[in-house]
Amino acid sequence: MNAIVAVDSNWAIGNKGQLLISIPADHKMFREETTGKVVVLGRKTIETFPGARPLPKRTNIILSTQKDYHVEGAIVVHSVDELLEQLKAYDSKDVYIIGGDSIYKQMLPYVDTVHVTKIDREYEADAFFPNLDEMKDWEITAESDEQVYFDTTYAFVKYERIGK
Repeated sequence: MNAIVAVDSNWAIGNKGQLLISIPADHKMFREETTGKVVVLGRKTIETFPGARPLPKRTNIILSTQKDYHVEGAIVVHSVDELLEQLKAYDSKDVYIIGGDSIYKQMLPYVDTVHVTKIDREYEADAFFPNLDEMKDWEITAESDEQVYFDTTYAFVKYERIGK
């Protein structure tokens, strides 16, 4: 299973329900990586999408504790156990956890690859991804050259769980 995330230098991912920055090349990489695949996200994350609609050309699975929550065109599950049962229908390499922070934290134990857009800047933030650089069971297995978007430097970094 994969996770895909953009983080700042403090592993922050968002503030007040919004992404920290919108980088076109990051969005392109996200689309290329997830189109035709399964994306897992939380209710708060889908509600930030245009019209609160599922991402097109993907199977959208929403984890929400709200029992009556429904989104047309998406599968809604209400617990990690229910989610894991639902995911058995898919090849785990085609599953991408896409946020927000509580979904990332709940699902990280099941993830073996994380695609991180590392942004070399600090932002005001209230949502974070676990810092993989501080976890001994994760290692960097690929890293792009440094990229620049206006005055923001970033790189695409692939982390893989060791010994899984």
